[in-house]
Formats: sequence, C-alpha cells, structure tokens
Amino acid sequence: MASSSESSENSESFLRKRRGDALVSDSLSHDSCSETVQDEDSTKYDKKVGVSLQTGTYWLTRIVLLRAIAFIYFVAFTVAYNQNKQLIGEKGLMPCKDYLRSVKRYVGGKIGFEALAYTPSVLWFMDWNDMDANLDGIALAGMALSGFVLIMGCANMIIMGVLWILYHSIVNVGQLWYSFGWESQLLETGFLGIFLCPLWSLCPLPRRCPPSLVSIWTFRWLIVRIMLGAGLIKIRGDRCWRELTCMDYHYETQPVPNPMSYYMHRSPWWFHRFETLGNHFIELVVPFFTFMGRRMCMLNGVLQILFQVVLIISGNLSFLNWLTIVPSLACFDDAALAFLFRRSGRARQTLLQIQTEEASGLKPQPSKGMLIRRVLNVSLGILIAYLSVPVVMNLLSSRQMMNTSFDPLRIVNTYGAFGSVTKERTEVVFQGTLSVNHTGEEVIWEEYEFVCKPGALDRRPCLISPYHYRLDWLMWFAAFQTYEQSEWVIHIAGRLLANDSTILSLIGHNPFQNREKPRWIRGEHFRYKFTRPGSSSAAQGKWWVRKRIGPYFPAVNLDSLRSYFQSRNWPLPGSY
Repeated sequence: MASSSESSENSESFLRKRRGDALVSDSLSHDSCSETVQDEDSTKYDKKVGVSLQTGTYWLTRIVLLRAIAFIYFVAFTVAYNQNKQLIGEKGLMPCKDYLRSVKRYVGGKIGFEALAYTPSVLWFMDWNDMDANLDGIALAGMALSGFVLIMGCANMIIMGVLWILYHSIVNVGQLWYSFGWESQLLETGFLGIFLCPLWSLCPLPRRCPPSLVSIWTFRWLIVRIMLGAGLIKIRGDRCWRELTCMDYHYETQPVPNPMSYYMHRSPWWFHRFETLGNHFIELVVPFFTFMGRRMCMLNGVLQILFQVVLIISGNLSFLNWLTIVPSLACFDDAALAFLFRRSGRARQTLLQIQTEEASGLKPQPSKGMLIRRVLNVSLGILIAYLSVPVVMNLLSSRQMMNTSFDPLRIVNTYGAFGSVTKERTEVVFQGTLSVNHTGEEVIWEEYEFVCKPGALDRRPCLISPYHYRLDWLMWFAAFQTYEQSEWVIHIAGRLLANDSTILSLIGHNPFQNREKPRWIRGEHFRYKFTRPGSSSAAQGKWWVRKRIGPYFPAVNLDSLRSYFQSRNWPLPGSY
C-alpha cells in the first residue's frame, strides 16, 4: 500500500503533466490564429526589462519576406494592368492571342501538355474573344492577392501559388516586353515564397508550421547566385570592368536615368574607380560571407541591401534592385529583425511565448501533417540542388550566359546585369508633320515625348523606380540597333499616323492632340550627353545636349506602310 507522501508526489506529478499538456494545447491554438493569451507579468517584464529574442529562428523573417515578395508582386501586376493591353492585348503591338495561336500550331494544333510545357499560362483555358478582359482579370487578381499579403503580413501556399501561376501566365505570353532578367528572378523568388507558408492557415505565426531552414537557405542561395552571376559576367565581359572605367559611362548611358544619375555622372574619376572596385567586392567576395556563420551572413545581408539602395537612388532599373533586396532579408533571423516589430505588438509577444515554451521543452507533438511538411521541405532542397547544377556549371563556364532559364517553369535561373556598358547614349526620336510634302525646308517637324526616356533637352530625368515603363526601356535597346532589327518601331510609327489611342496612351506627349492626324512620321537618331553643371546649357535649364547622327528610319505615311503591314499580318493603322 502506498504511503501518503508517495500518493502526494504522484498527484503533483500528474498535475504537472496535465499543466504541461494544457500549455502545449494552448500553444497549438496559434494555428487557428486566435489571439495568444499572454501572462500579464511576463508581458510587463518584457516591456520594462526588454527580453531579447533568441537567435536562430525565422518567424519574423518569414513575415518580412512575405511582405517584401508581395510588394514586388503588387508593383509587377500594377505595371501589367496599366500596360498589357497596349503591348500584348487585342490592339497591342504584339498581341498575345496571335502568339498563343502560333504556339498552338507549332505543337500540333492542340491545347495539351505540349502547349502548356512550351508556354505555361492559364490563358490557354480562358475565352480568347476578349483577351483584354483576361489580361486585366489576371492583373487585378494578382494586385488583390498581393495587396492582401502586403497588408496582413501572412499568406498560405494557396495564395502564393496562385500569385506565381498568375504572373507566370503573363510573362510567358509577354514576348519581347517581358524578356528581362527580373521577370525570371521574380518567378524564382515567388516560387520559393510558396514554401515559406503553411498550406491553409493564414496565421502570421502558425505554431505547427515553423519556418523551414531549408526554405531560408534557398533564399540565401538565390542571393549568392544573383550576385556571383552579376559579378562574373562583368569580369568576363566588357574590359572597362577590368580597367575600372565602366562607371565613367554607366550613369549617363543606363536605360532610364534619374535626376541623381546626372550628378553622379559628374563625380570625380577616383570616385568612379572606387565605385567599380566596390561593385566587384560586393558581387564577387561578399556573397561567400553567407556560409561563414550568423554574423558574417548578416553582414552579407546588410551590404547587399545597402548596395541595392545605392542602385535604386542612382537609376530607374524597374523593380530589379527592390527584388534583389528580398532574398537578402533571409540573411537575418528573428533577433536581428525584431526592431521592425513593436515590442508590445502581437507578433513579437507571440514569438516570445513560442520561444519560451520551446526553451521549456513544450513543443507540439509531431503530427502527420508536420511530418509531411518536413518531407516537402527536404524535397524542395533536393529540387533546388538538382536544378542548380546547370546554373553552377554556367557560372564556372568561360561562356557564361546571363538571365537564362534551364527549365520551363523558371524555378532556378542564371542572372547577370551590365556585362557590357555602352559608352555613349543614343536615342530614337519620333517626329511628325502635317505638311503634305515632307522634303521641303519649310516643313515643321514636331516631336513626340515618351513618358520617361530622354527626349526634350530641358525635361528633368524621371524618378519612377520601382515602377517600370516597358516601351521606354525597349526604346533604349532599339537605339543601338536598326529599325530592321526592331520592326515594332515601324509598327509604332504606323499607329502614330492614325493617332491610335492605344499606343498614344504609352506616349507622354502627343504634339497632334486635338489636331489633325500627322501626314508623315519619321525617326531621327541623336547622340545625347548630360550637360555639365555650370555650363551655359545647364544655366538655360537643360539637362541634356544632343547631336544628330542621322535618320533612324525614313519618313513614312499610311500609304507607304500599307504593304509593310500586310506582309507582317499587322492590322492596317486606323482599321481597329
């Protein structure tokens, strides 16, 4: 027969066990996003003394990463909503309906696996009779979902997966207008973001789904590849990167300069040399800090973010630099990012309780779902490692390719930027006239202005990052090619002759607004340079000086373009 003392001990042990089970049960209630009940004394203690969060956990990191990804998605879908109809819509310069039809013919005339593998897009399953509505619907859905994640700071795999599919659907039919490296980078970043989240729960701190270290390391591996790719393509590319002279030209000749570009271009020569050396250090050395422990990994994150901020300040490079900041955030754990959250806020208090419980050994018992999630995380790591093999081989190759995908879903890609730097800036300027005869000396040519690219000499460079004007960017490429290589330039000219409202919505200034249609359009080729501060041109309020190179394409009218348009199966201007 047991003694009374033994009975008392057994009772206390049983009560302690029941209390521990209750605490674990309470901690599991986080999955339902119910507000965690905090002990009043511990909350006061945290406020007064300032209990620091433990290192090595990534609950807050996940919230920051999801909000950052959502912000980029929101910008990207906003750009798509504002510009897709003009570029790839029913009346666009390169209608995506025509592209999908050509893909359908190429794969045998059926919409099946081959068509989806060649061009993954939900547009295959939508009504093609109103493609503008389809494109707008995709963009608006993307804006709504990304806006929700941005505001709430939480998401699940369903939401992040849908965002990834929606943006894939646009990029894969975007043709030339979506041919930039940051599209693949956003798709890869968005894919990794799917695995940050629980399957269903929308709780910011789902107790049964802690952030996976595998997922965090996939982001770190992404920033390593981005920077090494950018650095190696420069060393192997333009000799000015090896001679440390590229920054003498970059600010003036980059696709879309901003006002700071003007002043940074006039920095002393030694500062440009320092910038180039710093660029090589950040891109070729600092990424290896990722593998040298917590402090060095955080140093890598700090340097990469500061580097991207400098690039954002000095030019309009779309959302590329903002996007590159995202994987850098994975270099920081909860203790490092705690300053972004209010000390008395729910997220920080809940995390403090989670860490306290785990330190006491009160972890949730592994469930079937948690075990499946672990298998999923390991599978993600294996997939990324497997798809990284050709990417790493490309990095090691003397024939390195930048901004290339080796799989149709663009899950792991190669990156790089400015492997070559143009040494002078040239611009194509569209001009129109109402004159019947375009050859006389008395002809008055009036210039069209794009929204952001350089044109009028006294117009201040724009400041739009992270927003992006796709046509302005492509005009930069067209300027150092010929119109035969960029036939869409002639397509624009024809549409301007018809005062086409679709194309004019992409133009900043139409000199023939509320007037007759121009009878002739021509493209003039100019060499642009920044004015020198203090010069007479600068004193007149001019940001640029220019010198005519010659005609980019000859003067054309609607009659002369008729056969040109028909041979390319383009609708005749004015026939929409």
